[in-house]
Amino acid sequence: MAPSTVFMEPDNLLTPKEKNKLRKPVVEKMRRDRINSSIEQLKLLLEKEFQRHQPNSKLEKADILEITVSYLKQQSQLQMKTAGSFHKSPQFDFREGYARCLQEAFHFLSLHKVRTETQTKLLSHFQKSHSAATEAAFSPGSPSALKQASPKGASTLWRPW
Repeated sequence: MAPSTVFMEPDNLLTPKEKNKLRKPVVEKMRRDRINSSIEQLKLLLEKEFQRHQPNSKLEKADILEITVSYLKQQSQLQMKTAGSFHKSPQFDFREGYARCLQEAFHFLSLHKVRTETQTKLLSHFQKSHSAATEAAFSPGSPSALKQASPKGASTLWRPW
């Protein structure tokens, strides 16, 4: 009868060092495939940009990466110029945040089909406050009108706790 050790799993016969030697090429191939896939995705995403830089030429991976880096730098500079030329005021930020808060509150309250008296009053109050804040924001005396829009002034803040 033949010994049963011939049918043992190959993992048990290999030392850890030998396992690493076998695994390393597979892991390296997977890494190269990921890199190549990402470069191909960049090429597809920025195809117009590549045509502008090097029309009718086969791009190497290094070319794709260089053009992508220059494109991203260019976009970053454009964003900084745009952000630099458009300074937001604290009043603008407040109005923008308040409008967003109202949208969320309206959305939340509209999810419930049953309208309670409290819900209706709350929606009405929000609508009045929003229109008053909008009118105050676009009137010539904006700071004083903004204080009039809130019932107790800007110094008092209602907290639920």
